[in-house]
Amino acid sequence: MKKTLKALLSLALMVAMVFALAACGGGGEEGGEEGGEEAAAEGQVLNIWCWNDEFQSRFNKYYPGVAEVAEDKSTTTLTDGTIVKWTINPNQGSNYQDKLDEALLKQADAAPDEKIDIFLIEADYALKYVDSEYTEDVKALGLTDADLADQYQYTKDIVTDSNGVLKGTSWQATPGLFAYRRSIAKDVLGTDDPDEVQAALSDWDKFNAVAEQAHAKGYKMLSGYDDSYRTFSNNVSAPWVTGTEVTVDPNIMKWVEQTKEFTDKEYNNKTSLWAPEWAADQGPEGKVFGFFYSTWGINFTLLGNSLADPEGPQEVGNGIFGDYAVCYGPQSFFWGGTWICAATGTDNPTLVCDIMRQLTCNPEIMKEITLNEQDYTNTVSAMTEIGADPEFKSDFLGGQNHIALFVEAAQKIDMSNISPYDQGCNENIQAAFKDYFDGQVDMDTAKANFETKIKEIYPEITAVNWPE
Repeated sequence: MKKTLKALLSLALMVAMVFALAACGGGGEEGGEEGGEEAAAEGQVLNIWCWNDEFQSRFNKYYPGVAEVAEDKSTTTLTDGTIVKWTINPNQGSNYQDKLDEALLKQADAAPDEKIDIFLIEADYALKYVDSEYTEDVKALGLTDADLADQYQYTKDIVTDSNGVLKGTSWQATPGLFAYRRSIAKDVLGTDDPDEVQAALSDWDKFNAVAEQAHAKGYKMLSGYDDSYRTFSNNVSAPWVTGTEVTVDPNIMKWVEQTKEFTDKEYNNKTSLWAPEWAADQGPEGKVFGFFYSTWGINFTLLGNSLADPEGPQEVGNGIFGDYAVCYGPQSFFWGGTWICAATGTDNPTLVCDIMRQLTCNPEIMKEITLNEQDYTNTVSAMTEIGADPEFKSDFLGGQNHIALFVEAAQKIDMSNISPYDQGCNENIQAAFKDYFDGQVDMDTAKANFETKIKEIYPEITAVNWPE
């Protein structure tokens, strides 16, 4: 260790950290014969880049080596004296990626304590970094097959490069469900029971029929144009791009067809994801039947939006806390997720390995996160255990054990059609068709606008094919 451990640190924690770091120290190229000296030679600063404070909060609360967090949260001090410096660039547009790319291009020449050590990525653009020289093989850092054995396979598939090398790890899995308002379900369907609501929404024809029923009662089935998109886009039959040609999957056009119908018939509220109007539709004054959400969305976004006072208590009586429940919905899907990557050139490989091991491979820490935060963590055994626990429940979801549903949904996630073009194609197909949904352009114009945009951002694309 670089500095004497603080006196308040227990002997048990010291021993645990020493063994954990030693285990990580043997895998990298610099591990050599003097692994003990490698840890001492590591950098004084660990630089972590991300786009929000989600991982920062998990790290500060659950990483065993945390000693102190700065009042402004800009830095975290570890028990060995290492300073963790947080660089957070919001994700709007391509802001986070643009700034990250610029920094990675300077990585080789950066001073040791200015090098990026860890950066986070999302599924839609994971392959951009995974299939590059800027990410390290996590097994070369020291993670083993045994460490990773209890993680969901799809979370590893997303960050495996074209040569089969694993380039990242995640503390969460993100299967999706349909979150609905209990009170609205009772009014429309006569029940709020998740099994009965699921029976009424088990395929798209039934879902659309309930939308008609909800409209007759003065409700909207969905808030906006994008709400159901991930459910359709996660069930495509092929990747977006083959060779140099984009092929729009028939399932994407089913989303277009449904959204146009919902807009014309006033089954939605014409909002867009993340807009204030969309958030308001989830709150006390909202009249929307439900929202497609993955794990993080329920315990973070939906919960926050449903409270009358977001700073107030999370309990019944504050807004519509307790008025939501979840069911599987018409199709399985996943949405989002965050992966930890080690930046090539990090001068803290041992510490980076230990962070990955503790925060993505340690089943006890993963279980603690789920029990405390109700986030769905990346450990099959613990999630199965909690899902089967009759005592576990979510007060926000009216006493429902939503983990049980997530366990089932997670088994159906298929990442075989992931591609490096996912972010650009997914974002721009939605953007191109908004004017069509509103009646500002016709179908052919919307298609042409998508083709123009996709060829601008991906100059190598030579054609865009549409289903007949």
